[in-house]
Amino acid sequence: MAQSGSHVVGVDLGGTNMQIGVVDAHNRVIGQARLKTQAHEGVEAVIHRLCDGIQSACAGAGLKVRDLGGVGIGAPSPIDASCRIILNAVNLRWRDVHLADLVMERLGGVPATLDNDVNVAVWGEFNLGAGRGYHNVLGIWVGTGIGGGLVLDSRLHHGTFGTAGEIGQGIILPNGGPASEKLEDHASRSAMERRAVHLLRANEPSTMREMVEGRIDDVRIHHLAQALEQGDGLALRVAGHSAHLVGIAAANAATLLSLDCIVLGGGGAEALGEWYLQHVRRAFDEAVFPETLRRCAVVATKLRDNAGLLGAALLARERLVRK
Repeated sequence: MAQSGSHVVGVDLGGTNMQIGVVDAHNRVIGQARLKTQAHEGVEAVIHRLCDGIQSACAGAGLKVRDLGGVGIGAPSPIDASCRIILNAVNLRWRDVHLADLVMERLGGVPATLDNDVNVAVWGEFNLGAGRGYHNVLGIWVGTGIGGGLVLDSRLHHGTFGTAGEIGQGIILPNGGPASEKLEDHASRSAMERRAVHLLRANEPSTMREMVEGRIDDVRIHHLAQALEQGDGLALRVAGHSAHLVGIAAANAATLLSLDCIVLGGGGAEALGEWYLQHVRRAFDEAVFPETLRRCAVVATKLRDNAGLLGAALLARERLVRK
């Protein structure tokens, strides 16, 4: 029988899916559940589903919920200073939701803690993945938007107001109106998909047109990745533009903070793979100052889909489990 409290649960709560895992004392995932979030059903329904998923993951691990030392949750939102309240989760359409307390109540008193979804993913990578061995790490997650997380001096960094790491909200092209000039508006997965569709509508030649049988609006990141492998000119332009901007943003952060590692993750970066990583690296090296910062590693996520789950579990262990 497991020692009481030696197991924790990590939750990666997204706008579309939630991934839940029971993590043992050796940081192995021994029970999992993956569910649709269905945010349109409202806060209560989502929390009920989340807690059911925790029950299911515990059953798969041969545990009772009461055996858990704690639950860590990564959510797509800025988080309050106490790490208990979702302030504004746009993808979930939640504002000021006391998620940690609500989950704790529904689980019969099992303690819970909360953090931003990319923060927990970067914490997972720092401890168990691509960021191991480094001290100052920036994670950039290229997904529907672009999120970031910071580890400084080997500690997860939140900043005075708890919002540190929001690199996707930085202005990257300042010549126009700021509402459309943020990094994520030009370089995210969804931005790449939109730009590909726009160019296809303008009758730019591309193998992607055949991939979707002429249904241009159906173009998604996996089509872009496939076309990229084929050397498709349109795909090279779209993915290259994103990689260039992400590389510049990473270089700006490294110049400011003297970082020793950049970790790239998220559905966009992962789908485009090594090509994307190398082009981010190239833009980074051209922009970073001084030249010694070219020694900063630029690496891809190792934990991939489990980064958030494991990072949230690690935070639960650190914050909630008595030593």
